[in-house]
Amino acid sequence: MATFRRRSSLLPILPFLVLLLASPAVAGKTEQLTVFWGRNKDEGSLREACDADTYTTVLISFFNVFGHGRYWIDLSGHNVSAVGGDVKHCQQAKNVTVLLSVGGDGDRYSLPTARSARDVADHLWHAYLGGGRHGVFRPFGDAVLDGVDFYIDHGGSEHYDELARRLAGYRHRGKKAVLLTATPRCMDGGQGTSGVDAALATGLFRRIHVRFYNDTMCSFNAAEKRPFYGSWLGWTERYPQAKVYVGLPAARDAASDGWVDPRTLFFDALPLVQDTANYGGVMLWNRYYDKRDRYGLRIKLMV
Repeated sequence: MATFRRRSSLLPILPFLVLLLASPAVAGKTEQLTVFWGRNKDEGSLREACDADTYTTVLISFFNVFGHGRYWIDLSGHNVSAVGGDVKHCQQAKNVTVLLSVGGDGDRYSLPTARSARDVADHLWHAYLGGGRHGVFRPFGDAVLDGVDFYIDHGGSEHYDELARRLAGYRHRGKKAVLLTATPRCMDGGQGTSGVDAALATGLFRRIHVRFYNDTMCSFNAAEKRPFYGSWLGWTERYPQAKVYVGLPAARDAASDGWVDPRTLFFDALPLVQDTANYGGVMLWNRYYDKRDRYGLRIKLMV
């Protein structure tokens, strides 16, 4: 009787592994890979994402109702009560940084006043970070997230600098600062119309995950690299104090444009950015698509 061996899941990535091992080391390679989690119940649990040993940071998305005395987190059908244990597992067992991303694609958030910015910062501190005020519900129990990501696409552009300053003033146990990151659209930088522009101008953000997708004006195109590269230089030069990440869709259908196949990423895209002093790594949108297509695993050693 003929016997059949199960084909190894590593076979599709072996050519890239051989190429990477045989090639000279890339000066700016960091192996820092960030992913958004929480947008599709079929992506699996947060623990599963961290146990994939692919990501160094996970952005829980999204805290998407705030600014008018109401606060809500939308995790697309995930069991919120189970997330706290997963957060601690990711941080302690896997050394994965876990952040809460605020904003998103909805229109139920804004900061109409300076007072609302302070109120939102206080809520985030006591509900998700190192605080714990009596009467403030903590959806993830005693798990303490490492920081907050700004993903602000709607609701005006005012008072996000005040939100950032308020959050940066808090200190976790042991006086560890709240990590602030931002995930802006690649076309936004310095235009003054985005909710993150004024916040980034504070100089308090340690990472910026620029979304080089869903915008043909700056998404990567192997046939014409100048728009992508020009946008990249704009971001890295404008915010030299921050590590800047290349945000990419994890599958062709994860965004309207901007997907880069692994070979093109290695030969054409990454060489443009990895010589930059504040290159940080790659961000992927999102875990559902990456779990399905294993894009992160294929590019991990490249970034």
